[in-house]
Amino acid sequence: MGCGAARRNAIGDRRLRLDHLLDGVSKPPVSSLGTHDAARPTLPCKVRVPVLRRGYRKQVAKAPGSVVVVTGASSGVGRATARAFGREGASIGLIARGSEGLDGVQKQLDELEVRSVAIPTDVADPLQVREAALRIEDELGPIEVWVNDAMTTVFSPLASITPEEFRRVTEVTYLGAVYGTMEAFRLMKPRDRGVIVQVGSALSYRAIPLQSAYCGAKYALRGFTDSLRCELQHEGSNVRLTMVQLPALNTPQFEWSRSHMPRRAQPVPPIYQPELAADAIVWASRHPRREVNVGGTTTATIVAQKLWPGLLDRYLGRTGYEAQQTDLPEDPGRSDNLFAPVPFDLGAHGRFDDRSHARSVQWWMSRHRTTIAAMGATTVVLLARRVGRWRSPTLLLGTREHTGGGRNRAHRRNAA
Repeated sequence: MGCGAARRNAIGDRRLRLDHLLDGVSKPPVSSLGTHDAARPTLPCKVRVPVLRRGYRKQVAKAPGSVVVVTGASSGVGRATARAFGREGASIGLIARGSEGLDGVQKQLDELEVRSVAIPTDVADPLQVREAALRIEDELGPIEVWVNDAMTTVFSPLASITPEEFRRVTEVTYLGAVYGTMEAFRLMKPRDRGVIVQVGSALSYRAIPLQSAYCGAKYALRGFTDSLRCELQHEGSNVRLTMVQLPALNTPQFEWSRSHMPRRAQPVPPIYQPELAADAIVWASRHPRREVNVGGTTTATIVAQKLWPGLLDRYLGRTGYEAQQTDLPEDPGRSDNLFAPVPFDLGAHGRFDDRSHARSVQWWMSRHRTTIAAMGATTVVLLARRVGRWRSPTLLLGTREHTGGGRNRAHRRNAA
């Protein structure tokens, strides 16, 4: 049997199992999502290397050659993440709804000579997520890293948001990550290796006004991730799960997310560039940390929420509305990407480049915390030795003799 025939038979068997497992799940019309018809070169048939029953303990995503899936890859953090993994030599599976954005990021990866496959997918539909995962494994190879970044939001007080809007945010931001995790784990579990990266936020610890749907989804994702992590520990699995908590970022979501506010939305300063988040996601895929915080404001927010939650409630109640709006009026008739993608390429950056930071001292210290701790311990030891030398028995004896001699001389003077 030829290589192509064997592949077609394998795909057929997978789809039969897929239909059986997802029997009864509603399938939206394919035409509603658009298609990605750009011709891609046929990849040669590859011989799969037998999988060893062990995980990568120190560096799980080994570039070059690893296969990485990024959801929400057409814009913002997802797009920056796809490029960051591509620069490391990985092959990239791109998942997002908008064909224009997928074409844009794929062209950037082509310039880097990175293999990629772009699949228009609504992550709120588990059937589409599974089809995308099967196609990526068939065209690129076994998936080693899966990054759940797809999100959407509505800037609105609860009184103005509709049930349909709230449900859509939850389905994309929370259930989309759940469905992605389920597919990644289903593929990684038999191989007993791989990494799933959940893209979180400081808002998964501390909610803010005007984003109740998004904050609720991020809280839910953190709870889901903690639960699954316990299950992996129970099973002794080498599949690893990590969550990257991000600060406010300069992404297009503030221009194209739905808003019911009178003025245009903005991230709460300080604002960071999406490339900083992308570097942290790549780093987290290679290092065995439970969670990774990016930006000093993220760490400060998490700590403050644990210590003074009531104080933060009152503070955000006073400042949270103004901090999330610019002085420019909102256009109530503009397009948004809540239920369908906008028909053009959004790119990775928003409109706040002049106010955004490309680096973070906190993130540098977090990456090098072992080195910093070793330097601190060395400093303590050196200081202890210096103090010990200063308080040595010889010095103390000399001090006592000197003090005693002084007392004797004073006594003789008094007697005279």
